[in-house]
Amino acid sequence: MPDQVDEAAIKGFITSALGGVDVVEANGDSFFFYDPGRDIPPDRRFPFATLVTSNFNDTHSDLDRPGVFRLNVGVSRETFESLFGPEPPPTDGEADTDPRFDFAALDTLLPHPVYGRMHWVSVLNPSPDTFKTVQTLLAEAYNRAADREARRSPTS
Repeated sequence: MPDQVDEAAIKGFITSALGGVDVVEANGDSFFFYDPGRDIPPDRRFPFATLVTSNFNDTHSDLDRPGVFRLNVGVSRETFESLFGPEPPPTDGEADTDPRFDFAALDTLLPHPVYGRMHWVSVLNPSPDTFKTVQTLLAEAYNRAADREARRSPTS
């Protein structure tokens, strides 16, 4: 594979550059939550980013290829549309993916194949240059999660 940022480096960036991140590992996947006190009730936690390694939840990215993983990041509607344009209308078929994109392409910033309609972006095996772009998106997603929690928490 071409020069890429590996999963450990991505996890390291998220946990060191963004404070108060709790990582939950399940089925080989990683879920990144804003939870600086590790005290947000589970029913109020939603990841701002995920790192997935298998086709367990969807097959669009063909993650069962050796060494392939997908980083997913939840961004604002404005950011999402600045990257990909307006989302197409929903399809009537079984597949709910945008036909404009090859969701199995490596090192390409894409809408998430399933959660793109919720303004999630994804990249398979990002190169260092692509990861620089993704770092900005991760910071946005993290800040959105922190802002959301601040609005929910009572002020003293």
